[in-house]
Amino acid sequence: MLAVLRFLAGVFLLVAAFAGIADATHSAAGKGLVMTSLLEHWSRMAPQTLVAAQASLRRVPLAWDVVVKPALSIPAWMFFIVLAGLFAWGGRRRSRVNIFAN
Repeated sequence: MLAVLRFLAGVFLLVAAFAGIADATHSAAGKGLVMTSLLEHWSRMAPQTLVAAQASLRRVPLAWDVVVKPALSIPAWMFFIVLAGLFAWGGRRRSRVNIFAN
């Protein structure tokens, strides 16, 4: 189980690197500082799933507008770095402590 969490941490870190590099190349192209949100990436890559998620979350009062939309408005690279950190922390190897009582 720990190996799966470490693997997923690596995958999320790779996705964060790709998103950061994409933002950096757009910024270097003379468009100013570009930080693409996760919501923008989602709307470009899979707009049908975004519409379906919005429709299902709008059934719960304030779920989309107050909770989910602000969470998806952060830059994509930041979201995936935090996610990779959480998975890496969860998949870390615990140190064993041997306590011997005489």
